[in-house]
Amino acid sequence: MNDVTTVELLWLEKRIENRIRFGRPISEKIVDPHRRVLSFAPGSIFAFVRWTSNDFGTVLSRIDILRAAAPGQRYSTVPWINPGGESLLRLSGWPKVERVLQLIDAVEALGIDPADAAPDYWHHVHNRLSVNEVPRTYTRGRHQAWLHRRKVTS
Repeated sequence: MNDVTTVELLWLEKRIENRIRFGRPISEKIVDPHRRVLSFAPGSIFAFVRWTSNDFGTVLSRIDILRAAAPGQRYSTVPWINPGGESLLRLSGWPKVERVLQLIDAVEALGIDPADAAPDYWHHVHNRLSVNEVPRTYTRGRHQAWLHRRKVTS
């Protein structure tokens, strides 16, 4: 296994759109006008959004927030991602995907990069939205607590 996690992004107008919503890729390779491959360092967090349609409308709307796999760690496989990652959030259906995108926007509005937000927050969002409940908002106080906990445990 290579130390990096790669994500293949594909864009075919009105058919397929695979994109990264947030995250810090360490490299990018342009394959052709419709495909790119991004690489993420082990442990980095990113959001991967997939949308597919056909002649009758949307077939798939999905968002995954993942922590890039580290050598020797267990990981979940996800289409278009090699080898995979630790799943922090996985939701499908446009209403839920849209709500996650709004929550990402809210984290950014605090001046916080969503890739730096507490991984537990993304688990919380997944669990709440999975059962049609409202997740707590991410706050600066929660973020400071996460940064302190990370500092103490490392």
